[in-house]
Amino acid sequence: MLKVGLTGGIGSGKSAVARRLVERGAVLVDADQLSREVVAPGTDGLAEVVAAFTERVLDADGALDRAALADLVFTDEAARRRLETIVHSRVRARTAELVAAAAPDAVVVNDVPLLVEVGLAPTYHLVVVVQTALATRLERLTRDRGMSRADAERRIAGQADDARRAAVADVLLCNDGSLAQLHAAVDALWHDRLVPFEDNVRHRRAVRAHRVTLSEPDPTWPQQYARLAARIRHAIAPADLRIDHIGSTAMPGLAAKDVIDIQLSVPSLADADGPLAQRLADAGFPRLPGDWWDTPRPAGAGRWEKRLHGSADPARPVHLHLRVTGSPGWRYALLMRDHLRADPDRRAAYLMLKRELAASAPDSGAYATAKDPWFDEEHLRAEQWAARTGWRP
Repeated sequence: MLKVGLTGGIGSGKSAVARRLVERGAVLVDADQLSREVVAPGTDGLAEVVAAFTERVLDADGALDRAALADLVFTDEAARRRLETIVHSRVRARTAELVAAAAPDAVVVNDVPLLVEVGLAPTYHLVVVVQTALATRLERLTRDRGMSRADAERRIAGQADDARRAAVADVLLCNDGSLAQLHAAVDALWHDRLVPFEDNVRHRRAVRAHRVTLSEPDPTWPQQYARLAARIRHAIAPADLRIDHIGSTAMPGLAAKDVIDIQLSVPSLADADGPLAQRLADAGFPRLPGDWWDTPRPAGAGRWEKRLHGSADPARPVHLHLRVTGSPGWRYALLMRDHLRADPDRRAAYLMLKRELAASAPDSGAYATAKDPWFDEEHLRAEQWAARTGWRP
């Protein structure tokens, strides 16, 4: 199944997005609702909260007085962490039960207000963040929830800011317009990305581009890599393997195919073929069929074998190269990246070549082969640079 994390600041309209996704067919797991259920009257969760904070957090009916509890923990960091320990562990357990009960082809949307604050982003195939202007959020909170402006500002300040949320967002939904506009954006997300993403994950199918189209440098490529790397790191845990951003999107100011190249260092190809491959596929990075290798430098040194995975996300192509730590192909990928990062003139020469070849050899296979002579020569320059600077991978 596809697991989607949904978050947004208070007053952003996240609940409207969740409702629309349910209308389209998503299975919703609402963390805020679960946080109420696990401390409902008669639960062991409520008993533990009372033991920690006394009966002053109960109302006249014996239910949790959430406002009174919020007043107690808002300015007391130790108390807040104690409450989170009680509630979050139970919410996680209940969430796991609901996800396990969903159909194998479900799109499960986990609505989590504090997704960023508690570091859950890497646990999902995709993170959707609803973002709304501060003035709009304040107006909604005072008008629709009856908060004072001071209380609304305090609640907003107690959450992650827009920049932190945007950093984990694979999808950023702007909700400054009408409800109809928001619904249109959600519908497009559902049909164009979530439904095919789920199908690809379930069938272990990676997205591949067969024609070469160069994109202008995207300053968010490193940030996109960071999100993907965090997801990979979570998927392969407890293994602690090196992950690197490589290829053209790792080089500042360089036009490139809009494909994030990532290198995952493995002890051996047997390790790459073991449970690691299944974990990566489950996380949305299935293995590409067939045999894969890198062209050796210099030529004639034998094939540099590797394993190649891709992304099941139709909107974010990825090449995930699994290479053995210390192998020639592993070293070459890091050397060429660092060499071209360090030498703007050679980077400019590479860009000129890329533009020429993209125009004359738009097929991805022909494009890659046509670059070989240039890289044979550039590899010698890179080795000289490494010797001169003392570079180490």
